[in-house]
Amino acid sequence: MFQTPPPPPPAIQAPADLGEVVVTAARLPPAAGDAAFSVIRLDPLLLDRANRLDEALATVPAVSLFRRTSSLASNPTTQGISLRAIAPSGAGRTLVTLDGVPLNDPFGGWVLWSRVGPESLSGVDIVRGAGAGPYGAGALTGVIALRERDRGGVLDVSLAEDGGERLAAATSLGSGRFALTASLLTETSDGYRPVRNSAGGAADTLLDLQTHSGSLRGDIRLDDATALSVRASAYDEDRGAGLVGARASARGQLYSATLARTPARDRLGWRAQIWRSESDFANSSVAVAADRRTTTPANDQFETPAEGWGTNLALRQTAVDLAGGRLEWEVGAAFTRDRFAGGETAVAGAYAEGSWTSDLWLVAGGLRIDHWETTNGRRLELDRANGLPTLDVSDPDRSGDVVSARLAVRRDLGAGIAARAAAYSGFRPATLNELHRPFRVGNDLTEANAALEPETLQGVETGLSWTGAAASVSATVFWNRIEDAIVNVTIGQGPGTFPRAGFVPAGGVLRQRRNAGTIEATGLELNGEYRLGTALTLVAAASVTDAEVDGGTAAPQLTGLRPAQAPVWSATAGADWQTTDRISLSARARYESRRFDDDLNSRVLDAALTVDGRAEFALREGTSLYAAVDNLFDEEVAVSQTGDAITGFGPPRTARIGVSLSW
Repeated sequence: MFQTPPPPPPAIQAPADLGEVVVTAARLPPAAGDAAFSVIRLDPLLLDRANRLDEALATVPAVSLFRRTSSLASNPTTQGISLRAIAPSGAGRTLVTLDGVPLNDPFGGWVLWSRVGPESLSGVDIVRGAGAGPYGAGALTGVIALRERDRGGVLDVSLAEDGGERLAAATSLGSGRFALTASLLTETSDGYRPVRNSAGGAADTLLDLQTHSGSLRGDIRLDDATALSVRASAYDEDRGAGLVGARASARGQLYSATLARTPARDRLGWRAQIWRSESDFANSSVAVAADRRTTTPANDQFETPAEGWGTNLALRQTAVDLAGGRLEWEVGAAFTRDRFAGGETAVAGAYAEGSWTSDLWLVAGGLRIDHWETTNGRRLELDRANGLPTLDVSDPDRSGDVVSARLAVRRDLGAGIAARAAAYSGFRPATLNELHRPFRVGNDLTEANAALEPETLQGVETGLSWTGAAASVSATVFWNRIEDAIVNVTIGQGPGTFPRAGFVPAGGVLRQRRNAGTIEATGLELNGEYRLGTALTLVAAASVTDAEVDGGTAAPQLTGLRPAQAPVWSATAGADWQTTDRISLSARARYESRRFDDDLNSRVLDAALTVDGRAEFALREGTSLYAAVDNLFDEEVAVSQTGDAITGFGPPRTARIGVSLSW
C-alpha cells in the first residue's frame, strides 16, 4: 500500500489554548515543496504487517538492499539500500533518517535494519532523486525519512519455521506536557542454507540470526509550539555467514537531542539537533576448499569500533504572501564526523531551500554547498600466529568542496491531474569502510582504496499523476548520471598472490573499490491503486531502468556493461481484502528480471517472482491472530554466485503464526 503525498497543506496555525496538550516528537512538519518531487508514502497498515523494515520498503519497485534478499539473511555489509536500479552498493546510495537523525552506519554507510522495528514507526516517506537542501551528503539516489511513533502502542509475537521467534513492542504514554515512547525488538532464527541441492558440502552451514534492539524517547512540550525530544537506542546482532568459521556481528548505540519550534504565519520555526552514533563490527571470513567440505580461516576482523556525531540547525518561515501565492523558505547548516582507528571523514554544509505555492502552481528549489575531508588514514594488519604486523601504511589527507542543487515545479491541471518536473544533483563521499577495509566472501577478495573521490549525481525527471475518488495513477520518467562511481572492479583471478591482498585461491577473484568512470540510467516508474469500497484495495507498481557503465580510462573493460546487482525490470503488486468483519486476507508479489553479481557481467542471477500471503482473524478490537507465508511457491531466488558457479539463494518458503495487540 503506497501513495504519493497530497498537495501542500495550508499554513500551520498555533492552537488557541493549552486545554488539551498533545505531546509529539520535536520535529518540523513536512515542507510544502516536497509535493513537487517524486515521493512515495508507505501506508501505515503495510508497516504494521511487516516483520522487517527493509521488507516493507521492498514493496516499492527498484528499492532493495545490495543483494536480492532481506535483512533476515544479509551480512551487515550488504544491508546498504539504494533507490532506483541505477547501481546498488553495499554501502548504500540512499540516506536514511529517523526524525532527521541519520541511521546510516558511521563506518560502512549501511543500515542495520533490525535496529528499527516497523511497529515503532508512524510513517515512512521515500524521496526518489538526489537530495539537496536539508538532506546533504549520502542522499545520492534519494532519502528514506522515517517518523517514529507518537501515540498508541502495539505488541506482536510470532513463531516461524527454521526456529524463528520474534517479539516486537512499541508504545507511547503521555501525561500533561510529558510523553515517553519506547520500543523493543528481539528475533532469533536457526536460518537456512544459502547453497542448496548437491552444490553444497559440509562447509556450508545455516544463516542463523540473533538480534536485539530497543529505544527510549522522552518528549517535553515547552509551550504551544516548542518541544524537546531526547532519544537513546541500542542494538546487538550476531549472525552466521553460511560457511563453517564465518560469522558477523554488529552492535551500537545512538543518542540524539532535538529542540524544535513549529512554524506558523506569524512565527518563525526552527530545529536544533545533535546526535552521536557508536558502532562496532566484527567479521570472520574463510577460504573454501574446492570440494566444499572444509574451510580455512582467512581473515578475522574482530574489532572495527567507529563513532560518528553531527549537528544540524534549520530555520523555516512559512505562509509569507508573495505574488498571489504563499512563500515558504528554510535555511540551515550541518556538520558530521565519522571516525575509527584507521581514519576519519567529515562533512560540513550549509543550504537554503524555498517553495512558492498558488492555487495551481508549486515551485520548489534549493542550493547546498559542502566541504568534505578524509584524514588520519592508516591500515594495520597483523599475523594471526605471532601478532606481528604484516602491513602498516598511512594514507595522505584529502579534501574538497561540492555544490549541489535541486529545482522542481508542479502544476495542477484540474480533474485530479497534476504534472511535475524536477532537476537535481547530489553527492556521496566514500565511507570509512570503502576507504580502508578490505573484505572477503568465500574465495573472492575485495581491496579497499584510500584514494576514492566522492560520487556525484545529476538528474532530471518529469511526472504525471491522476487522483480520483477510488483510484490513483502516477508515472515518472527519469535520467540520472553518476560520475566517479565507486565500483568493485575485478583486477585479478586466482590462483595467485597479489600485493596487499595476498593469496587468492583457484575459483576466486580479486577486486578493488575504484572510481570507475560514469553510470548513466534512464528509467520509467509507474504506480497505481484502486479501492473497491472499504473491502478491497489493489495496488501495483513497476520500474524499468536502462543503466550502463562507461569505464573511461579508469576501467575500460566495464564500458557498455550493466552495473552489478541492478535489474532492468522490477514490479510489485498487492491486494488487501476485508472478507468479513473479522477476517482479512492480503497478498504481495514482487518480480525482478535477471541481474549480474559482478562488474564483468559474467555471473548471472536469474529472474525471480516471489509471493507472500497473510490471513488475519480479529478476536476483538485491537487483538488478532494471523498466519503468514513468505515465498509461498518456494521460488529459488539467486542472490550471489562464486567464480566456480556456486549459487547462493534467498530464504525458502517460510510459514509464520502470531498474535498482534494494538491500542
